[in-house]
Amino acid sequence: MNAMNPPHSPPPLDPPDPPDPLDTKIAVVTGAGSGIGRAVAAELLRIGWSVALAGRRAETLEETAALVPGGPSIAVRTDVSRPDEVAALFAAAHDRFGRLDLLFNNAGTFGPGGVPLEELPYDAWRHVVDTNLNGAFLCAQAAYRQMKEQDPQGGRIINNGSVSAHTPRPQSIAYTATKHALTGLTKSLSLDGRPYRIACGQIDIGNAATDMTERMRTGTLQANGELAVEPVMDVADVARTVRHMAELPLEANVQFATVLATAMPYVGRG
Repeated sequence: MNAMNPPHSPPPLDPPDPPDPLDTKIAVVTGAGSGIGRAVAAELLRIGWSVALAGRRAETLEETAALVPGGPSIAVRTDVSRPDEVAALFAAAHDRFGRLDLLFNNAGTFGPGGVPLEELPYDAWRHVVDTNLNGAFLCAQAAYRQMKEQDPQGGRIINNGSVSAHTPRPQSIAYTATKHALTGLTKSLSLDGRPYRIACGQIDIGNAATDMTERMRTGTLQANGELAVEPVMDVADVARTVRHMAELPLEANVQFATVLATAMPYVGRG
């Protein structure tokens, strides 16, 4: 090599293009302060999504956000049964992130356990319906409006249906009725969303290990009147399933998925 003529240094690389905001996916997760909602929100944050965390208690939403330090999120205290609070949630998400790619419609309540049907107070029935069904509708409607109007158009709604959308437990009439109704909500959203690239699917979950299913570990009422301990599964397995559904292109949709503890008494006769 001629020392008098050193090789040319490679030209400096052009600086990388700034990230396209459309490459960052935006989600609203309801019921994000605990259980399945928390697990799904954390999974989305972990893979780089921006997430609006919705729930009744601000402190638990902040705890969810802290699971993924630096993850782009906002916490919006929201009672999904109140139309004004739902409107405020989606306005806050839009103001912060600019668009919406996913609603995980998850907020729900089982209602009072161990109450025979004939003794169930109307107020208790109404609370379950307002949260599980009316709340799901209000959130889906708000998401649908935004997905229809934004550019590029479209997005995805995933409803948490539960295996109770198919098969009831004893003394669960309010919860079961609302979860059956969610299946109709999912189908109608799927049909009405087609012209606007809005996909809608439903995940039916059985015995994910959360505070809500803690009674499964100590014994819960069976159809034959006995108490029995039931198997549970890791809630992270639910989160990974939601992630798979969420990451599909809008040209593909998981219409219904059932994810359950393998040995729980659901399939067959127990």
